[in-house]
Amino acid sequence: MPCRPQARVQAMKAWLQRRWYSQQSAPLLLTPLSRLYGAITDARRHRLESARVPLALPVIVVGNISLGGTGKTPFVIWLVEHLRDWGWRPGVISRGYGGRAPQYPFRVEAGSDPALVGDEPLLIALRTGVPVVVDPDRVAAARLLIASGEVDVLIADDGLQHYRLPRQLEFCVVDGARGVGNGALLPAGPLREPPSRLSNVDLVVVNGAGFDGGPESVRFDLRTGRLRSLVSGEPRTLADFAGSAVHAIAGIGNPLRFFASLESAGLRVHRHAFDDHHRYRPQDLAFGDGLPVLMTEKDAVKCHAFAQGHWWALPVSAELSPADEKRVRESCSVLNAANDQINVI
Repeated sequence: MPCRPQARVQAMKAWLQRRWYSQQSAPLLLTPLSRLYGAITDARRHRLESARVPLALPVIVVGNISLGGTGKTPFVIWLVEHLRDWGWRPGVISRGYGGRAPQYPFRVEAGSDPALVGDEPLLIALRTGVPVVVDPDRVAAARLLIASGEVDVLIADDGLQHYRLPRQLEFCVVDGARGVGNGALLPAGPLREPPSRLSNVDLVVVNGAGFDGGPESVRFDLRTGRLRSLVSGEPRTLADFAGSAVHAIAGIGNPLRFFASLESAGLRVHRHAFDDHHRYRPQDLAFGDGLPVLMTEKDAVKCHAFAQGHWWALPVSAELSPADEKRVRESCSVLNAANDQINVI
């Protein structure tokens, strides 16, 4: 029996992922398409950069150059919290990927529907409590936050390739385990921009061990917190589930990282990987055996409306060494000068 179209697509995506992050060279058949992609994106970048319009507040862009999960959202949350500790009033702007708001720009609230605002912006708003605005046009989102008077610095979540957006700082997050893969641009590799782009950002922020980000890099590790019931909010520890069989769901860029973290804690994991930003339905999690269902916070924000008592969310937080935290703070010191220059203009 021939594969269904969806199954064929999934098989092709899995094959590409393996080739992208293996030691093999880029697929030769796709190399001409990568060159075309590079030429188009390079021309687009120069065109949009020349059309940048200054904003009335400094902007920190946090993004990546590769497809798939790099740990960008936990780092954005860490940065928001630390900027606040350092005396700033940050706000976050985002595309709102996976959501379709009734109009743009759109303010994200704690009770917002993730189908409207996207899962990552909602998670950031819930974890930090800072103002978050989504709009495919990040400049429009920035202007709305600036007009509110609530913030004095903007963090652009996943805005590295939004070239029309002015920025004072660029932080590029790289997955330490996967790095830049085979180093090729899409579709022959996982990259949106060439590896040389890393030499042009202010800081390369490496998630975990394995990738050498060079002298202008810092590293963070993801630390798991206490599990929380999606229904009651009851806290539990991973140790409470050690030795037990659980279902683990992950609709994130790199679900294997989540599954591995549970298995390393001694859980017997039934893995269920979904596409990044998957919009869950109750039947997706109807496993019929009553085993606990563990998921990431990003997945949980999309499951609260139909949650069951045996579903649990596992939060993660970025953790930097004191030396790397100091380097991030020193990088952010340029924001004061940027504010002074903006005020003069």
